[in-house]
Amino acid sequence: MAFNRDNVRVFLTVLDEGSFSAAARKLGKVPSAVSMAIAQLEAELDLQLFDRSSREPLPTAAARALEPGARQLAWQWQQLLVQAASLHAGLEDCLRLAVAPELIGSGWDAPLAELAQMYPQLPVDIRLAPQEDALRLLHDGEVQLAVVFERPLLDERECFQEISQETLIAVVAASHPLAQRLLGQQELLVERQVLVAGRDLQLHHPVLLQSRCCWRSDSHTAALKLIEQGLGWAFLPQSLVAPGLASGELEALQFANMTNAIPLWVDLVWLPESLQGLAASHFVAAMEGLHGSRPPRAPVGSAGLAGPTGAV
Repeated sequence: MAFNRDNVRVFLTVLDEGSFSAAARKLGKVPSAVSMAIAQLEAELDLQLFDRSSREPLPTAAARALEPGARQLAWQWQQLLVQAASLHAGLEDCLRLAVAPELIGSGWDAPLAELAQMYPQLPVDIRLAPQEDALRLLHDGEVQLAVVFERPLLDERECFQEISQETLIAVVAASHPLAQRLLGQQELLVERQVLVAGRDLQLHHPVLLQSRCCWRSDSHTAALKLIEQGLGWAFLPQSLVAPGLASGELEALQFANMTNAIPLWVDLVWLPESLQGLAASHFVAAMEGLHGSRPPRAPVGSAGLAGPTGAV
C-alpha cells in the first residue's frame, strides 16, 4: 500500500512545518530522507503532492484533498498504540455493566465521561437485567459491575458502594377499589399484589410480600403496566410511578398500620477478586470518590413496614 504510518507522518509534518528541512528537524531526520519519502509516496500514488517550483514546496490540490484522511489515519494509529499499551497495562477488552432497568436513572453513569476520555477505544457494554439476573451475570463473570438495589443479606464475596437512594411506595390504579381507602393488613392479605421478583422467583426483599394472592414479574416496568390496568397493587420505585401519581392515573395506598414508604439504597456491586482491569477499577474509585462519605445505612426494611401511619 502507498500509505503507511511512517510516510503519513512525514507527509503531515511537511504540511504542518511548511518545508522539507523544517519537517526533517521536527522528525529528527536529514532533509534528503524527508524529500525521498515524499518522492516515493508521490510515485506510488502517481500524484504530485508538493509543487517544488518555488523556494519552499507548496501543497498541491491533491495533497490538500488527501490531508483529512491522512490525519484520520494518523489519529487511528495513535489510538491503536494507546489501546495496545493500555491493554498491556491491564485495561479490559470491554467494560461490562449490568443495571437493573428501574435504576437506569440512578446516577451510575457518572464516571463514563471520564473513562471515555482516558480510554477512547474501550468498548462499553451496558446490559439491562432484573436484579437477580444482574447479580448472576456478575458472579458468572459476564460483567464486572452491577447496579442493583441493596440486598437483605450481604454476600461476603461482594463489595459494594452506595450510589443513590430510591423509595418504593405501594400504588394502585385510581380506578381500583383500594384507591382512597385506609387499608388494614387483613385487606392486603386477600387483595392481589403484583410482586417484582427474579426469574428464579426470588424476591429483592422478602419484607415486600404482603398478600397471599400474587402475580409475579421480573420487571418493575411490566409490573407498572399491570397496575395501570387495575389488576392489583404493587410496591414500585417512586421515580417510576411519579408521572402516574402526578396525572392522577395512580394512587398511593394509605395503610392503617404502616407508612407507605420503603427507602432503599442503590448499590454498585463488584467482586474484589475479579476487579483487576483499569477501567472497572477506575469506575469504582470514581464512585467511591463521589459517594464514599455516606453514613452507615439502616438494615433493609427498618424504615417502613412497622413505622408510623401515613402515606407518601
